[in-house]
Amino acid sequence: MDPLALRGRWSASRQGWVLPARERLRQVADALPANGAAAGGLAEAPAAYDAKPESFNRRKKAAQNAGHRNRLRKRFLEAGSASLPDYELLELLLFFAIDVADTKPLAKELLERFGNLGAVIRAEPGQLAEFDQLRRTDPDIDAYLAYRLSDDYERDRRAPAEGLSEAGRRIRELEIVREADPERAEDWHWEKMRLWRRRETEILFRVLQQMMERVLREEIQARPVIGSWTALLDYLKAVLAHEPVEQFRLLFLDRKNVLIRDEVQQRGTVDHTPLYPREIVRRALELQASALIMVHNHPSGDPTPSRADVQMTKQVVAALEPVGITLHDHVIVGKNRHTSFKTQRLI
Repeated sequence: MDPLALRGRWSASRQGWVLPARERLRQVADALPANGAAAGGLAEAPAAYDAKPESFNRRKKAAQNAGHRNRLRKRFLEAGSASLPDYELLELLLFFAIDVADTKPLAKELLERFGNLGAVIRAEPGQLAEFDQLRRTDPDIDAYLAYRLSDDYERDRRAPAEGLSEAGRRIRELEIVREADPERAEDWHWEKMRLWRRRETEILFRVLQQMMERVLREEIQARPVIGSWTALLDYLKAVLAHEPVEQFRLLFLDRKNVLIRDEVQQRGTVDHTPLYPREIVRRALELQASALIMVHNHPSGDPTPSRADVQMTKQVVAALEPVGITLHDHVIVGKNRHTSFKTQRLI
């Protein structure tokens, strides 16, 4: 009896034949002799095959406990983060998003692509998908992710086959087609792996970014901003230095120059942000602010003020003066440096 005639397939990972239904298994069992002797005509396993890796859980455990990962963790804990170059620090961080893979090549590629750690952490999902370990090549993967994150997925987990949602039926059909072809099933598995790696990496980076911003914001809260200028600049660089489009922020201060509110006033294109002085005055009066600091970034990386920047700043000063509100400074943030209008005596 040939298992292929029963629509069976050889599983290299299980090292046995996999049949599509119990009835087919019973047919094979009936063909076997009762005394355990070899059944005449029963197909043998393929004489030669490429052994596949062991199960994902085993690979995950092996990767997590791999010597290199443990050595890197140990060096970080014992020698401190200063002992690690940027790519190793990023490699260590990626351990938390990627279970089964060597993350060193990816860490180096990310730094080469974006230039520094700050830009890596602020990378967009589409940019992350450019990398092999995080890429998407199957057009059905986006639909799969949308389904897995939907309420339909939770309902379908408890529903019979005839009660599946439309999205659930489509995803199930895709999986059945791929399961019928071992090579396509393996490809589908790894595409899903890349999908979840990218999603977890994106979440990890965004959480880290938010934590950095909040920690730095805490350094400038409940104290006079003018006396904490270095901390303020650190915060502004973390928030704006790697923004891909121009963003205009207002820092509203009370009579003691303590921060009341930090707000994004406008977002523009890569080189232009519309600004309306009357809106700034209106918002400052609403918050009962006594002073403010204007901040925006130059996505080009060069914080040199343009003629439009200087003219706009003068318009804001003129609008604030009649209501007794002071503009302390206008700061332009670039990639690696900043410009202060007050330092440059532009206000």
